[in-house]
Amino acid sequence: MTKRAPLCNLTSRTATEGMPDQPTRLEQKFMQVSKVSFGLDVRFMVFSGTLEKWEKDLAHDTAELFVRIVERVRALDPVHTRKWFDDLVVARLDAGILEVACPNEAAAQFLEDNCLSVFTQAAQHATGHLVAIRFVVNQAAGATPSLAVDPSAVRLHPDYTFESFVVGPCNRLAHASCIAVSHSPGNTYNPLFVYGAVGLGKTHLLHAVCHGVRKDTPDIRIQFLSCEEFVNRFITAIEQGLLAEFQSQFRTVDVLVIDDVQFLSEREQSQEEFFHTFNAIYNNHRQIILTADCAPGEIPAIEERLISRFKWGLVARLDAPSYETRVAIVQKKARLRGIDIGDEVAEYIAGKVIANIRELEGALTIIYATAQAAGEPINLQLARQALGRQQAETRKGVSITEIIDAVTRFYDVRLADLQSKRRSQSIALPRQVCMYLARNLTRHSLEEIGGHLGGRDHSTVLHAYGKIDELRRTDPQTRGQIDQLIAAIRPE
Repeated sequence: MTKRAPLCNLTSRTATEGMPDQPTRLEQKFMQVSKVSFGLDVRFMVFSGTLEKWEKDLAHDTAELFVRIVERVRALDPVHTRKWFDDLVVARLDAGILEVACPNEAAAQFLEDNCLSVFTQAAQHATGHLVAIRFVVNQAAGATPSLAVDPSAVRLHPDYTFESFVVGPCNRLAHASCIAVSHSPGNTYNPLFVYGAVGLGKTHLLHAVCHGVRKDTPDIRIQFLSCEEFVNRFITAIEQGLLAEFQSQFRTVDVLVIDDVQFLSEREQSQEEFFHTFNAIYNNHRQIILTADCAPGEIPAIEERLISRFKWGLVARLDAPSYETRVAIVQKKARLRGIDIGDEVAEYIAGKVIANIRELEGALTIIYATAQAAGEPINLQLARQALGRQQAETRKGVSITEIIDAVTRFYDVRLADLQSKRRSQSIALPRQVCMYLARNLTRHSLEEIGGHLGGRDHSTVLHAYGKIDELRRTDPQTRGQIDQLIAAIRPE
């Protein structure tokens, strides 16, 4: 097997050249690190120069190695690539574990949740060895990096801050109210209710508020979850006889953030519990922030007393972004990912994609991936080629809503089931069929498709597509079901 050169400036010597019978303490340490971390069969090797120079050489070479790792990550996963990857540094390389220091906890959580696998793959490719990756939070100079992710902590997206939010006429009120709440939780606009269609920035604003509150008050108690998760935890608490613990957990927080509160619809017992939770937090002068896809009065099958409370504070609507706002969004998203695009490319994307922000991100991802595959810079011609081919491969006139309606009728399941976390075959198969049909029959991005089906990420949609595509080719029953659904969705 070919041996890799060591990562520092070393020269070999043999016993005939006057080497002592036993290696020095430092040589023993290097032999141990080399053997464990890189699989090198090292016997006697000494460094040229002092200990400080050895450490400096190792740090320098490890940094070069990490640059190659990050470059490969960018190529393998354009969806999750971010400009701030340039700020990542190697904290330590020991016993086959490469510790990557992140600028803050949110960045570490993002990498742990979305990029651990691709970083590990890239590191193993760059080193040729089974290197593991661990993300840690970079501390002040001279301090030891701390282990990154606290499982009990609120997991905030590092991209979703007020600084990265593009303000326009479509969202100015919602943005301003969220900033006000972040500076004075519990005292301004309580509750704050933000509503709008899918992909217009509701979740971004929720994360931004939490980032702002944490910055001002690091030890503040926040509960941030989807309404579906709130309901599921409530049900679990009842089943396990832990209702008192559940109520204590949610009624004593400083900030309660619930996404997609319309999920309470037709859940009478959950509405009752949420009503009392709302009252307890409000009466304690703590902050409540809610989002939904429609105004409070338009949420179906929900108690009037809850609707009334949703309106107590401020209700702010998010509209679809204008052309100028879409151009600014594309430019900011590109900078965030470290993608170099000109004004004409941003204007072209904004002119082609008008539905929502997630589709703008999806279009940017398609263009970036096309450029990476072709090894060409991003220009208007390449953007037209990438988005033109995407549009040509999809059929117009079909929406995800139509697909979901057809699938729920065909398999006799509810939309709430498809959006839930249930993984039983009776629910998982229709959900995967929805994803497969949506990718084939619409021009929605993978993220957009996943967003309609419980907020699932692009990798889940890709897995579902691959599974159903394989079944359609190998299983006559599945092929017949897919053909029936396509005929129902797109009647000739």
